[in-house]
Amino acid sequence: MNMLNSWVGYSVLILFIIAYALIVFEEKLHLKKSKPIVLVGCLMWMLIGIYEMKHGAGHGEAHDFVEHLIAEIGGLFFFLLVAMTYINTLSSLNVFQALRAWLLSKGLGFRSLFWATGIITFFLSPLADNLTSALLMSTVALAVSDGNKKFIIPAFVNIIVAANAGGAWSPFGDITTLMVWTAGKVDTLTFSYLMIPSVVNWIIPALIMSFFIPKGKPAPKEEIIAMKPGAKRTMFLFVLTIATGVSFHQFLHLPPFLGMMCGLGYLMFISYYMEKWGEKRFLKKLGLERDRRKVSRYDFYKQVEQVEFDTLLFFFGVLTAVGALSYVGFLTFVGGGVYSFMGDTYANVAIGILSAIVDNIPIMYAVLNMDLGMGLDQWLLVTLTCGVGGSLLSIGSAAGVAVMGINRENYTFISHLKWAPVIALGYAASIFTWWLVTMGM
Repeated sequence: MNMLNSWVGYSVLILFIIAYALIVFEEKLHLKKSKPIVLVGCLMWMLIGIYEMKHGAGHGEAHDFVEHLIAEIGGLFFFLLVAMTYINTLSSLNVFQALRAWLLSKGLGFRSLFWATGIITFFLSPLADNLTSALLMSTVALAVSDGNKKFIIPAFVNIIVAANAGGAWSPFGDITTLMVWTAGKVDTLTFSYLMIPSVVNWIIPALIMSFFIPKGKPAPKEEIIAMKPGAKRTMFLFVLTIATGVSFHQFLHLPPFLGMMCGLGYLMFISYYMEKWGEKRFLKKLGLERDRRKVSRYDFYKQVEQVEFDTLLFFFGVLTAVGALSYVGFLTFVGGGVYSFMGDTYANVAIGILSAIVDNIPIMYAVLNMDLGMGLDQWLLVTLTCGVGGSLLSIGSAAGVAVMGINRENYTFISHLKWAPVIALGYAASIFTWWLVTMGM
């Protein structure tokens, strides 16, 4: 049926625009972004169901479409749940806090800290995802800044660019790369083609910004934080979990979330050991082995409770809403027009720029559902641009939005915008590097 020119077509589009407007003004309204999009996503499907019922059509087509859609959403949902639980567990075991204390104790100068935080962010992001990496390292940068605005702003911008660039060359570095990977558009090893373009995307802005970093060094700070018992085991299990997820997808041709849930099982069993016996040595050192009530016990389910469910529910709502737009026919109509008019390369470059204004998750999901006949090189390009394009604006990526909350006095939308030309130079250079890397495909 042609729903585009019917009341249901106009209605679902208006609802989507309203929900997105509420998401954009999340900070002003103090309304979590998941709330409007979850409601609107379900209402859009309710209108589609009413339309098909009134016209005596559909015959279960919408039902089958939603079942297929929820299978995709469920797989990604559980994948992210496991990853977030591991990150929370590592944080509770002082892994990230120990890293921060180590950097603080080195007595590095501002320029050395600028490069250290950027490099760590770039290589941490492929494993811990861009949002977590940016939050962690921006906290470190603020802690060592001594309140120096000339250091804080470029350091924060550098961390955001590094987090998004680092996440672009790994299936686990960003939700969009995870979506491309699970959709089978780019396999695990092929993501390595994006490593050099990602390095270029980060290194060019970093080199330019480093000339504006003030000389000198912050006052040394003595902070000793030891990792708790089980931290090293958990780090090993996190790497093993990712390897299990990759193996399920790459070799067994099974959904990768099954491998990740298997990894969650690893964590559940090691947490049982830690809760029963693993803390005894730690408590003995504190002299509290006879009164364990004075020390908070390790509880696996508390780590699950602390998962950022606003992000997961936002993810569900966005994919549900975009799925409704796809079913009505908007994505085929818009995608066919844009890609036919501009060509694959220019369209994919434009999508990266658009992702700085509109969240990259619905954009990537829309591209995946446009039924485009692109080659592998173009799928690599859109993965790159959709991942790093959000660095152009502070609101263009989850990493940028999160970092804005770390130091609102100095790091703002405008302070980030001043560095946009430098970031755009890195964006253009990374696309040229992509062309060099993939020209033989």
